[in-house]
Amino acid sequence: MAADHPPIVETQGVTRRWRTEEDTDTLARALARSSALRDAFVSLEGELGAGKTTFVRHLLRALGIGGRIKSPTYAVVEPHEAPDGLAIYHFDFYRFSDPREWEDAGFRDIFAGPGLKLAEWPQNVAGHLPLADLAIKIEAMTDDTRTVTLQAHTARGSRLLADAA
Repeated sequence: MAADHPPIVETQGVTRRWRTEEDTDTLARALARSSALRDAFVSLEGELGAGKTTFVRHLLRALGIGGRIKSPTYAVVEPHEAPDGLAIYHFDFYRFSDPREWEDAGFRDIFAGPGLKLAEWPQNVAGHLPLADLAIKIEAMTDDTRTVTLQAHTARGSRLLADAA
């Protein structure tokens, strides 16, 4: 008798080169226009200074968030609400070290609920996060450009990837 296995989800991906911050903004605006972004989970990977928080700021601005947009490096999560009522949670798990913090902070409930979830440094909470709909990896190159890989892991992620094209 064969063992039960979860269905295999075919991932789709695309790689881009960002030469300027305008390229960052272009992707953020394309994603912001996608109806698939509501309730999506987008993970952001890259070294310090790669541009993860810069991308999130552009995305939040494109979604109508005004005022100062703080990095959640010390708070771990910064909640926002778009003018259309969309709840947005920007996580930064860089300093996350104790898995018990996950349960104590109520992050499981946030990820199970409605709203857009954006998570920097997701590898620091491996095993706790659900599968990202869209994973974005930003690599800073020696010539000040960025190589950006977008990987869709779900049907919602595939729609986001198509809308970002």
